Amino acid sequence: MTVAIRLAVVDDHPLFREGVTRSLLEIGGFEIVGEGGSADDALRIAGECRPDILLMDISMPGGGLNALAAVLERHPEQKVVMLTVSEANENIALALNSGAWGYVLKGVGSRSLADILRIVAAGERYVSPVLSARLLSLLTAQANPDAASNPLSKLTPREREILENVAAGLSNKRIALKLELQEKTVKHHMTSVLSKLNVSNRTEAAMLLRDAREQRS
Repeated sequence: MTVAIRLAVVDDHPLFREGVTRSLLEIGGFEIVGEGGSADDALRIAGECRPDILLMDISMPGGGLNALAAVLERHPEQKVVMLTVSEANENIALALNSGAWGYVLKGVGSRSLADILRIVAAGERYVSPVLSARLLSLLTAQANPDAASNPLSKLTPREREILENVAAGLSNKRIALKLELQEKTVKHHMTSVLSKLNVSNRTEAAMLLRDAREQRS
């Protein structure tokens, strides 16, 4: 028989907290060993109940992120999953850097939440996919600040070559002949260029290139 996951839920909205616990108990495989509504409750429950997972909100009296740090300082082995409405990059990064095992948005369905908690209980970390992709983009931008300040650095060599010809006044057809490409291939590359530069037409793209040249000169 599978051993139930011992879970504690800390959220300052009683109706939401009760809904989560009831749903997980109905799904099965979980034992609710503690409930609370504040940072102090989270710290107390972690010490007294020793749950397998502490499921905790960010926005509550005392602060969920403060509670996370305090809990892990006293009980570094405790697995904590943040269940919150906050999509703020700084909250996501702080929670993960502080040692949270998961970061889940409150819009998640009960069965999906149950699956996530099982994943964490098995020793894997989890971040909601939409937040994971955004956080990856943020970390990439931080690691390569030139890409954020200079969108032209996002272009591939071929895209840059095509943009250079656009700036010189050549049509897609003439660029295709010059570079020995299909015209539809040139159009495909230009679509990518416009997307990466966040502009709506070739003229704006060409102006970005000219501005970059002037700044270097």
